[in-house]
Parts: sequence; structure tokens; C-alpha cells
Amino acid sequence: MSEQLQYIEHTENWVKQVIMKYNLCPFARQEVERASIRYVVVEEHKAKAVLQALLAECALLDEQPAVETTLVILPRGFEGFYAYLDLVDLADEALFDQGYEGKYQLASFHPDYCFDGEAQDDAANYTNRSPYPTLHIIREASMEKALANYSDPESIPERNIAFARRKGSDFFVKLLAECHKSVP
Repeated sequence: MSEQLQYIEHTENWVKQVIMKYNLCPFARQEVERASIRYVVVEEHKAKAVLQALLAECALLDEQPAVETTLVILPRGFEGFYAYLDLVDLADEALFDQGYEGKYQLASFHPDYCFDGEAQDDAANYTNRSPYPTLHIIREASMEKALANYSDPESIPERNIAFARRKGSDFFVKLLAECHKSVP
């Protein structure tokens, strides 16, 4: 199996075995079952090249409405969390500059994700930890529609944080390690 396919497999495992299985995103199951999630590996390690790839994915989403969302997997160059956060800021600016504000938004995931003001070892950080640095392109219209049909969407982050803290960091360390294993 090529490295790119392994990155995709590990990320798909994470979506199914962590995000969907533990309902961290209550909207993931439908998209997994519909096979409407696109997984793209961007091997570039320079911000400008990553931003070009990100904008190309937005253009693809414009052209292919059957693809609900894209996970842009960045296996190299953004292992450092702060460099990754800088990239997220640049990506948000690029979406704005290209007229995608209000159409697409980004969610960010990283193996070392740490919420501002939280300790690095706080289990709550695992709600946004992934096998690789990942930019998730979300259609805002779809998100608005999903949220309109979900009672108390504001409770999702608090529920996830409480769940993560109840389970503890060791639980999530094991889950993420399992994502790196091939599923027969």
C-alpha cells in the first residue's frame, strides 16, 4: 500500500473509530454511510502550496455537490502545532480572499491539538486530535441545515469535552494508535 493510501486509511479509521463511534460529530455518520467524504493527502510542506491545494478542493466541492466535505491530510511539514495554527490562519484568510467566506469553513485537527488556555495533557484536547494535521472543509449551508435539525447544538462541544475528560487521555492515546493499524 502506498504511503498516501496509508494516510487516508488511518484518517478514515479515525473518522469511523473515534469521531463516528463516539459521536464526537453527530453529523459524521450520515456522511460516512453516504460515502460523501473526500480524503486528500497533500504532501507539500510549504504553506503556499498547501493553500493552493486547499483552494483547489473548494473548487472541486463547487463542481461536485455529491461530495459533502473534504479532509485535507497534511502528513509532512506541519507536525509542529504552532506552525500548523499559522497555516490555519492563512487558510482562513485564503478562503476569505477567494470569496469562500459564508460558503466553506474550516475545522482543524492535529495530533498535538491543544485548546487555548488548556494544559497539553488535558483529555479534552483529544476531541480535536487526529492521526495527522488535517484541515476539514465544511459546507456552511449543509452545516446550517444540520444544526437546524439538531436540538441544542451548542451543547456538542461541552458534551465532547465532558466525555473526553471522563474517558481520560490514555483511552484516546490507545484509540489513536489503533487508527494507525490496517483494518482487514
